[in-house]
Amino acid sequence: MQTPVRTLSSFDAVAIIIGIVIGAGIFKTPSMVAAHSGSMSAVVLFWIFGGVISLVGALCYAELATAYPDAGGDYHFLRRAFGNRTAFLFAWARMTVIQTGSIAMLAFILGDYTAAALGTNAASSWQYAALVVIVLTLLNTAGIRQGTRAQNVLTGMIVLGLLFVVVAGLSLSYPALPTGSGPAVPGKAMVFVLLTYGGWNEAAYISAEIRQPKRNMTRVLLISIAIITAIYVAANLVFLKGLGLAGTARSETVAADLMRLVMGENGARFISGLIVLAAVSTMNAVIITGARTNYALGRDFPLLRPLGKWQARSSAPVNALLLQCAIAIALVALGALTRSGFTTMVEYTAPVFWFFFLLVGISLFVLRRKDPGRERPFRVPLYPLTPVLFCIFCVYMFQASFTYAGIGAVAGLGVLLAGVPVMELTVRGEGDF
Repeated sequence: MQTPVRTLSSFDAVAIIIGIVIGAGIFKTPSMVAAHSGSMSAVVLFWIFGGVISLVGALCYAELATAYPDAGGDYHFLRRAFGNRTAFLFAWARMTVIQTGSIAMLAFILGDYTAAALGTNAASSWQYAALVVIVLTLLNTAGIRQGTRAQNVLTGMIVLGLLFVVVAGLSLSYPALPTGSGPAVPGKAMVFVLLTYGGWNEAAYISAEIRQPKRNMTRVLLISIAIITAIYVAANLVFLKGLGLAGTARSETVAADLMRLVMGENGARFISGLIVLAAVSTMNAVIITGARTNYALGRDFPLLRPLGKWQARSSAPVNALLLQCAIAIALVALGALTRSGFTTMVEYTAPVFWFFFLLVGISLFVLRRKDPGRERPFRVPLYPLTPVLFCIFCVYMFQASFTYAGIGAVAGLGVLLAGVPVMELTVRGEGDF
């Protein structure tokens, strides 16, 4: 059976992570964070704190990914820590809820902006969304090199575009603007901050394809989060400078409103194009990493063996990619029926995501106890305090995702529970790892 080949450089991996994290969210969530912060200084502190929390999680992931590099990522950690059943249920959730829901969510952002840019009926948004899912999947079935080349280009364009927004915003000089934005609600603000930071953990899924992973994984994670935090903080400082706290909080399209001040309608159109690029970039990166869990599932369980085929010519898990594409398109169709596709997909994915994120944090403790002799090129500092903080935060976000979610959360949990009988059928006779 063909296996993953170590073809990715550190630069490729950093580009994939930045491409996943710096997506359309940074153009949408700053107004929501400002609306629940109460002051400009609080806005900046929340965005810095989001980077710190991401760094804490990345330190935990660095130990797991360097000690257990595998294309299955979180799936592999959970399998070693808790056995086949927990790992299978996670892979099921990722295949049917987490990753495919994220792909559909991004597809709706892209579809909405494409429909607006082309002046077509808003109802056609889901058609553009489905088309992009298909095109990017086919690109990645051609091979990891084609996928990462596209990712490097897209990520570079997005970062340069955001830097242009920052530089343009710094040129603004406006009189003092109203500072009030309503009462501070830190919990709500952090929900939106961390939604925007989400995705850095996807590095675990390409750990089996990175050259010299024991040396490079930690570097990739730390460099990625440092760059992302710097960009997010700079962008929000510029939004606050140009629009003020109240203006940022009231804006539905904060980056477009800022660029409209600098360049008029041409600036607003520029931002719309950048948001489309951001959505394409993130979708491409999520498609790359998402299919790796499906591959690991087929590799480990005979009943799903077709998913575990790694095509040597393209160096890609083609069957896993195609299944992921089909499920994502089905979710796009579901979102189209609800007429609020993006919101539905956020609700659909959040609780399930944070539940398994918590289990990955716990797996660090379990694996240290079960596998004390394992070589760990990187050990999380201040153990056990650092992973304890990470787990506490995951519990908070799991609870918060229910507080702010609706019917979509129930649907996501229902699909997760539907995987239990499939798990029993598949895992029966395999035992635990």
